[in-house]
Amino acid sequence: MPVPILKQRDYLIASIQAALTDEDLRYLRDALVTQVGEYRSRGVIVDVTALDVMDSFAVRTLRDLAHMTRLRGAETVIVGIQPEVAFAMTQLGLKLEDVAAALDLEEGLAYLDRQAKRPGFRGSGTGSAGPQRMS
Repeated sequence: MPVPILKQRDYLIASIQAALTDEDLRYLRDALVTQVGEYRSRGVIVDVTALDVMDSFAVRTLRDLAHMTRLRGAETVIVGIQPEVAFAMTQLGLKLEDVAAALDLEEGLAYLDRQAKRPGFRGSGTGSAGPQRMS
C-alpha cells in the first residue's frame, strides 16, 4: 500500500494511513531518502497517528530513515505516536535513537521551522528546543 508523500515548503510529509508490510516500509524509506535529494528538502515528517502498533522492524526502519535523511541534509520528525504505541515500545525496549518526535503534524512543522532558523542548519540534528529525541 503506497504512502502519499506531500511536499510542503521545504519539507516532505508522509502520512501512514494503515499498517504497512515490511516491503512497504522499505519502499517508503527509499522514496523519502530519494525525494530529499530531488526536492532539496530540509525536513521530513512521518505521521504515524493512524498506527495502533509498531513492531521492531517498523521502529528500526523509521530510525534508519531518520539517520539516512540526516546524512542527505534533512532532519526527520516522527509525529503522532499514540500513547498505547509509546507504552508498548517502551515495554519492549524499542527505541528511536537520535530521532525527533512530536505530538502532531503542527508540532512537527514548528520543530522543523525552529531547526531551519538555527545558524548553519541543513539537517544537522542538534539542539534541545522542541520535540524530544527518543533514545
